[in-house]
Parts: sequence; structure tokens; C-alpha cells
Amino acid sequence: MSYKAKIDSMRGELRVMNKAIPETMQGFAQLSRAAKENGPLGVKEKEYVAIGIAISQRCEPCISFHVEALMKAGGTREELSDVMAMSIQMGGGPAVMYAAHALACWDELANLG
Repeated sequence: MSYKAKIDSMRGELRVMNKAIPETMQGFAQLSRAAKENGPLGVKEKEYVAIGIAISQRCEPCISFHVEALMKAGGTREELSDVMAMSIQMGGGPAVMYAAHALACWDELANLG
């Protein structure tokens, strides 16, 4: 399955979950907005942090969503690579595998545009 298809599929699952537990998901959305819209870091820098955490936590859907968001925020492949290097340094072998997912997702989504 392509990363674009995985992103679309996950969005569909999240829409179902939004209907099942709307209050919880509204609270999560509010938390997300508050974290992204406040503080001294810009959206791009916050997406770097999110990708680093997604790699270290081995959350492939998170990686895909945050790679997509980083692209929209003006990040570059080279910047993503630097974040991947730090994630690998902190996370060891498992981070290597998930960093590869982040790079493959970037490359696929960059070729769709």
C-alpha cells in the first residue's frame, strides 16, 4: 500500500473514531491546535519534533501524517534527513527502520505533487 493510500485509510478510520468518541477527539484536536499555535517554535520546527517522536515511538501513521504536515510547512528532504539522524542516534536500530519509512513517505509524496 502506498503512503498516500495509508494516509487516506487512516483518515477514514479517524473519521469513524470521531463519531464514536466525539468529545475525546474534540479534546485531542483542541490539544493539538494549542500545541501547534502557541510558543516560540514555528509549525515547521514543531513538525520536526513530532517526526522525531513518531520515529522513536514507531508510529508509522504518525510518521506519514507529520511528513505530510512538514512538507506543507515548507520543510525540506535534507532537514527531514537531519531529524532522522538525531532520531536514529537516540533510538538505535528500531529508529533506523522507522526513519526509512519517513524518507520513503517523503519521496512518495514529493513525487505526487
